[in-house]
Amino acid sequence: QVQLVESGGGSVQAGGSLRLSCAASGYSSVSNCLGWFRQAPGKEREGVAQINTRSSGTYYADFVKGRFTISQDNAKNTVYLQMNSLKPEDTAMYYCAAVICASWKFTYWGQGTQVTVSS
Repeated sequence: QVQLVESGGGSVQAGGSLRLSCAASGYSSVSNCLGWFRQAPGKEREGVAQINTRSSGTYYADFVKGRFTISQDNAKNTVYLQMNSLKPEDTAMYYCAAVICASWKFTYWGQGTQVTVSS
């Protein structure tokens, strides 16, 4: 059973930072890759970043390159999303998800954690 539990969201001012965490289990039966996507009210889902939990290879959406970093701690079965230089347009619900590697096709996801960036 795939379980993905996010934490670490909150409210920050523009230019600030947040680190999201995702405690993951059971995902290896569906994919080697875990990632994050976000969705703001009235907007489509956007893939943000993903990591291959075997190779540690990473992939980012263009709009977060240089600002966000995805990483993993295999001992803790946890994936992180370090978000720096946050912008108001980064405001959204962020979801940790199992993803088909090298795509933005998400198969399982958690409950999400809210990120709000004020100007």
